[in-house]
Amino acid sequence: MTTNRTSIAAALNDLILTPVPDLQEAADRHFAPDYRQRTDGEWADREGFLEHIAHLRTVVTDGSIEVHDELYDDTRYADRHTVHVTKKDGSTVRTEVYLFGEFAPDGRFRRIEEVTLMLEGAEADRNLGSAR
Repeated sequence: MTTNRTSIAAALNDLILTPVPDLQEAADRHFAPDYRQRTDGEWADREGFLEHIAHLRTVVTDGSIEVHDELYDDTRYADRHTVHVTKKDGSTVRTEVYLFGEFAPDGRFRRIEEVTLMLEGAEADRNLGSAR
């Protein structure tokens, strides 16, 4: 296992919060080609995940990640973080996320499973706090 592992904070910053202009380049930094994700019980493959991120880029204007707990153990990763987002319409969303992940040998995420808890925002904004 490489020691150059990514983290969810680094990934979300590159993808959404201070986005690398090219979405594919940003995704390639943090997610393996066979990446898949389950958020609140719904699975997405890498293509579905990137479609969601592309949508978020059109809605989110600013934000931050507050990491409360983070654990690396060989190929395993776990964290609890809160995503703070300001949308282009000025409204705010705050979501707490409980995440378990697995790394590919190169240190990028291969799989993430997460559960989200909406702390602030409209029900329609539920997916803004996750990478789903």
